[in-house]
Amino acid sequence: METVLSARQRQLAVEVADSSAVGAARRMAADICARIALDEVACGQVALATTEAATNILKHAGRGEILARPLVVDGRPGIEIIAIDRGPGMANFARSAADGHTTAGSYGIGLGAMQRGTDFFDIHTAPGQGTVIAMRIYGRGGAGAPSAIDIGAVCLPITGETLCGDAWAVAAGPTLVTALVADGLGHGPQAAAASEAAAEIVERHPEQLPGALMQDVHAGLRGTRGAAAALLRIDLIEDELRFCGVGNIMASVYESGSAIVGGTRRQMVSHNGIVGGNAHKIQEFTQPWRPGSLLVLCSDGLNTRWDLNRYPGLTERHPSVIAAVLYRDFARGRDDVTVLVVREHGG
Repeated sequence: METVLSARQRQLAVEVADSSAVGAARRMAADICARIALDEVACGQVALATTEAATNILKHAGRGEILARPLVVDGRPGIEIIAIDRGPGMANFARSAADGHTTAGSYGIGLGAMQRGTDFFDIHTAPGQGTVIAMRIYGRGGAGAPSAIDIGAVCLPITGETLCGDAWAVAAGPTLVTALVADGLGHGPQAAAASEAAAEIVERHPEQLPGALMQDVHAGLRGTRGAAAALLRIDLIEDELRFCGVGNIMASVYESGSAIVGGTRRQMVSHNGIVGGNAHKIQEFTQPWRPGSLLVLCSDGLNTRWDLNRYPGLTERHPSVIAAVLYRDFARGRDDVTVLVVREHGG
C-alpha cells in the first residue's frame, strides 16, 4: 500500500476578521507552495483562490477562518484550501456562483473564479448554517489517477501552540485502506512527538492488521508521553472493517444513506489506556463495511454531540467539507483537535 496523506504535512490556519487577514492567508498559502515547490502557474491559482475565499468571508460573514495544507499524492504536489464561516449561508449556490451576481456591491465573480481556477471545488452551504468551501490545486500533471478513497481532515493545535499534539495517517492501495488518529498526551512539541511517532510506524507497516499494528505502536511509543490512538483497516473487496482503539479517540460509521434517512451512527469500541504506557488491553474488532459508508475519526478536541443528520446534504459532500463543518461547529476550543473523514471513492 502507499501512504497518500499524513498529518505531518501540517495544516495551518489564519483567522479572518479584518482586511489584513486576506494578505496573511495569501502569504500562508504562498509559503506552503514554496515549500512543496509548486509550479508558478499553480502558485498563481492558489493566490487567487485564497484571496477570493478570504475576501468573501469578510464581505458576507464578517469573520471566519482559512485553513491550508500541502498535499502529496503519488509524488505529485498540491495544496488544499478550506474557507470556513458561520455567516448567513446561501439558499441557491448555483445562482450565487454565477458571474455578476452579488449581494455585497462587488463585481460578483469570486465564487465563479474559485471554481474555474481550482482542480477540485466543493461546498456546503445553507441558510443559517454558514458556508464551508474546500479547494485543491495541483502542479503540472494534476492529481493523477483517483485513489480508492476520498479523505478529508482538520488537524490543528490549541490556541497558543504552534505544533498540534494530534496526528493522523492514511495509507491506501487498490483494495485496502489503513488509517490512524493519535492524540499525544498534553499539548505542544512533546505531545506532537508521541503522535507523530505513531503515524511513522503506521506509514512503515500499513499492511499489518490493526491489532498487531497497535502492539507495534505501543512498543514504539515507550519513552514518549504516550497517546490515545485508533487504528483501522478497511478491506474494499471483502467489505470488512477491522478496528483497534486505546483511549478516547471516537470512531463512528454512517452507513450509506443512513444520515440522509435519519439513521444513527455506529460507534467503534475502544479500551481505556495509554498507548506507550498502560495499554492493558489491545483488542481488534471486526464488522461489515458497506460500500459508500462514511467513517469519522476524531480526537477529544471535538465535542461528542455532533450529528450529521442536522445538516441536510452534508454526507454527499467531500470528506474535507464534512471534517471542516464538524470542526467549525463542535471544536471545544481548549484542546488540540483532529477530525478525519474517510469514504470509499464514488460511494
